[in-house]
Amino acid sequence: MNETIVINRLATEDELEGILDAVEDFGERQDWPLAVTFKVKLAIEELGLNVAKHGRVDKIPDLEITVTSQPEVLTIDIEDDGRAFDPLNDAPEPDLTSPIEDRPIGGLGIHFVREMMDEMTYRRVDGKNCLALTLRRVE
Repeated sequence: MNETIVINRLATEDELEGILDAVEDFGERQDWPLAVTFKVKLAIEELGLNVAKHGRVDKIPDLEITVTSQPEVLTIDIEDDGRAFDPLNDAPEPDLTSPIEDRPIGGLGIHFVREMMDEMTYRRVDGKNCLALTLRRVE
């Protein structure tokens, strides 16, 4: 059965906790495997934190998270009205070869999301960043 949850909040670290709790509750109701719940929450947390930390232009960005749970696949749509940022093309590639102690702190979140999701697309529409993620529901 297809079911969707839509969460609208300000893009702040405090609001992100409530978003993650709502997504976890939704995943439990939808009987997601633990690995799927982990991936969905990590993706939303990493991308939401990027909006909260870097998206502000003249106000705290509005953040809309839409998660659709289908029997075989999940889709996660993340929209914000913050600074234009395409994580597929604008995020620098992380340094994965240097010793850990020589690497800069940060920069791995988007890399992890790219690796965990089956598909990611980005569009800028009407002043909003629109990121669509797809994850197959397999354990």
